[in-house]
Amino acid sequence: MENIALIESFSEFKDDKLIDRVTLMAILEEVFRNALKKRFGSDENFDIIINPDKGDLEIWRNRIVVADGEVEDENEEITLTEAQKIEPDFEIGEDVSEEVKLIDLGRRSILALRQNLIAKIHEHDNTNIYKQFKDLIGEIYTAEVHHIRHRAVILLDDEGNEIILPKDKQIPSDFFRKGENVRGIIENVDLKGNKPSIIMSRTAPEFLEKLFEQEIPEVFDGLINVKKVVRVPGEKAKVAVDSYDDRIDPVGACVGMKGSRIHGIVRELGNENIDVINYTDNTQLFITRALSPARITSLKIDDERKHVEVFLKPEEVSKAIGKGGFNIRLAGQLTGYEIDVFREGVEEDVELTEFADEIDAWVIEEFSKAGLDTAKSVLEQDVDDLVKRTDLEEETINEVRRILKEEFEQ
Repeated sequence: MENIALIESFSEFKDDKLIDRVTLMAILEEVFRNALKKRFGSDENFDIIINPDKGDLEIWRNRIVVADGEVEDENEEITLTEAQKIEPDFEIGEDVSEEVKLIDLGRRSILALRQNLIAKIHEHDNTNIYKQFKDLIGEIYTAEVHHIRHRAVILLDDEGNEIILPKDKQIPSDFFRKGENVRGIIENVDLKGNKPSIIMSRTAPEFLEKLFEQEIPEVFDGLINVKKVVRVPGEKAKVAVDSYDDRIDPVGACVGMKGSRIHGIVRELGNENIDVINYTDNTQLFITRALSPARITSLKIDDERKHVEVFLKPEEVSKAIGKGGFNIRLAGQLTGYEIDVFREGVEEDVELTEFADEIDAWVIEEFSKAGLDTAKSVLEQDVDDLVKRTDLEEETINEVRRILKEEFEQ
């Protein structure tokens, strides 16, 4: 009776965890054999018969009958006297099969059996979850906000699997509420101990690429190919697209009438400014398109060094650089070329590094991060704009401008 009650309680796991019958039987037998090894020193002479569907369990120990007083291994041998208590007809040298009741293993062993079974079931469950999400790396996934921590948001999917969205994988403008559904891509899956660690990302370029695939039918159908995606999460992105059908305008199809198709993607990414660009193998044309909305006058390309000098009219320079230097930085990442901007028609300019004796190096570095490497590039900008584009105080900027102006007044 104890056997049946115990196996019935174990069989509940089959329904809860959706484990197939063969796997459950294998796990059950492994757990029982481990218990027999601890109790008797070996499990090799035991037969275990399990039927989890009916709740049947039988354990039989097989021993050889030996003369009284000649038992060397109590687990594998039984005296004639003890054997004849089981069946009077037994003789020396015969095999005896005796049923072992679970209660004979002791209460503590039965508790350990249940704990080991739970651990094995969880281990099997976690292995399956790991394999499932390993196959989903790079794919969009949706889960619900369960807990908000300082360094991460903990999500749960419909199956109760825990997914981690770290702070550095969130778009800066992201704000989540408990119970809210969140989309991202599965970026990484690891096994920490026996528990899978599933990491989601909303900042990866692949997330934007998958959003295009999900939201734009021509991309999903393979008529439009997303060649490359670069982005500053929450700020700006550039997406190069190409079409296998000359009748399809890939940019127009992705953007939609009055931006109708791309609007949902922009909203999902916290109003990230997305430039969709026609891909081309023509390097000069591709760089020109990548620096949009600036209009380029001419280019000087060094393919060996992957470097390009871009010449523009002075009023186009700020457009090429863009807010925070994002436009020129992303254009470089998209094309694979280091881009230097030069003002066409400007008679003379001076690199900021030439003023190192008067301006601190870290201040020059701040201007450089914003794409401003020359004296005139700084002087042409509005002070308020410089404050926004750099981490410099207005007082510092005004002092730098004073030093630069003196250079041109001499």
